[in-house]
Amino acid sequence: MPPSTGLICVSVTANDGQGILDTVSPVLSLVDVVEIRLDTMLDPSMDGWIASIPKPVLVTNRPTWEGGQCTANEHDRIALLGAALRAGAQYVDLELKTAPDLRIQVQNLAREQGAKVILSNHDFQSTPPLDRLRTTLQEMIACGADIGKIVTTATCPAETLRILSLQQEAMAADFPLSAFAMGAAGTISRLATLYLGGCMTYAAITAQQATAPGQLSVHDLHALKTILEQPK
Repeated sequence: MPPSTGLICVSVTANDGQGILDTVSPVLSLVDVVEIRLDTMLDPSMDGWIASIPKPVLVTNRPTWEGGQCTANEHDRIALLGAALRAGAQYVDLELKTAPDLRIQVQNLAREQGAKVILSNHDFQSTPPLDRLRTTLQEMIACGADIGKIVTTATCPAETLRILSLQQEAMAADFPLSAFAMGAAGTISRLATLYLGGCMTYAAITAQQATAPGQLSVHDLHALKTILEQPK
């Protein structure tokens, strides 16, 4: 029997809803969750396209201050996430650094809609010391996140091992966590986290459409999983 693993989430960017549908359709059978990067859309209006995706949808409206493309004020940024939840999104990714009143607003709406809130933290420069990573994890738990996402940038194997080790503390707290590293040194963590208790890993439609450094394509990730899960 293949080992139990975390979920595969494909991250999708496009100009509008129809573009999202056209882009993600070829890989739907290979993924568990579809992440829509609202901050990359020229026309993010909610006109039924979210509900037409036959897999759970995760929406992200990543601000420029955490590596995204959303330049709107915080109230407008959060309002779009709210619209996506009302349109049928089952997950919403919200940055841990979001103002507490806006975070609570999203959490309350998600609860009303039967959706889950992922509180996330991204470091595009480094992998912090383990004590700082643990503090971030505890903040997510204390803030009432349904799921945590902590992503760092690794420049060497030791940093990759450090972020993966955080999974042990999350499991001890019975808290679903996605923890892995960006960058060439961190690419292995995107696969390894699936087998080390990670809640979810993120993949791209193709290598050329990666939304973060070191992100594997859906097909490459599946090829590696197939090798690992072959009957011995």
